[in-house]
Amino acid sequence: MVIHIGTSGWSYEHWDGVLYPPGLPRWHRLGYYVNRFDTVELNASFYRWPRDTSFASWRRRLPQGFRLSVKAPRGLTHGKKLYAPEAWVERITRAWHELGDKRAVLLVQLPPSLERDDVRLGYFLGQLPDWIAVAVEFRHPSWHTDDVFRLLESHGAAYCVMSGANLPCVLRVTSPVAYVRMHGPDHDHLYGGSYSDQDLAWWADRLREWRDAGTEVYVYFNNDGDGNAVRNADTLRAMVG
Repeated sequence: MVIHIGTSGWSYEHWDGVLYPPGLPRWHRLGYYVNRFDTVELNASFYRWPRDTSFASWRRRLPQGFRLSVKAPRGLTHGKKLYAPEAWVERITRAWHELGDKRAVLLVQLPPSLERDDVRLGYFLGQLPDWIAVAVEFRHPSWHTDDVFRLLESHGAAYCVMSGANLPCVLRVTSPVAYVRMHGPDHDHLYGGSYSDQDLAWWADRLREWRDAGTEVYVYFNNDGDGNAVRNADTLRAMVG
């Protein structure tokens, strides 16, 4: 099995001089990114879901072996809070068809205001085709129970492991895929700070354990400020080999 390491998003002005040559036009950034990493998490889809033609374009443009994870739209997760998901599931399924062999994982990030509702989550997961790999990120503490983990397992869905301020770091694998989001080491602010080599070495050990157990691992750094995500992802990749 493989450990895929990348960043949450790729088009940041403040990555000029870190990942991109200064002044590089934004439409050339993805071409530079894919020369450094083999996966990325698309976050813009949370704010505005792309057209099917955009997913088809990524399938053609991304190199062989590259994998694109996609964050589910806020209309589904924060607007409807997974209620009556059929229309969104249809759109997501079309997009996943267009991505073809470049698709990785659909990230479903639930809002902090959404308390545990096993029936609602189970219904949503049951509507997704079983060939769509999905990871669920829970922000309300009521979800972190063994019953919820078993619900994810029954649907083949991954629990999203989180590292970040005031977020529980639960090392749980509930599917053939392990999904990790690194929101930064700052204890007071999400997305802030740079992980130390000691922290990253600890994570490297965990990732290798999951990989050696036959799990495919995806890790995305979301601490984009000052290019920390790029540097941390590079360091962790070197550590895991």
